[in-house]
Amino acid sequence: MNSDSQSANPPDTYSHRLADILGTLIAVVTLTLPVFVIAHYSTDVPNSQQPMTYELPRGER
Repeated sequence: MNSDSQSANPPDTYSHRLADILGTLIAVVTLTLPVFVIAHYSTDVPNSQQPMTYELPRGER
């Protein structure tokens, strides 16, 4: 058997290409989804809300 000869079946490049595309898609979603979620929830905070203050009654001496 000659080690330089190629096998009778060519490598299945379609499944490798599909795996590469799927892996790239998963990586892009994994990297971008948290950014969009953080941006969405950070803009929902009302900006005009003033801090609550309480006046404590002064005791008479």
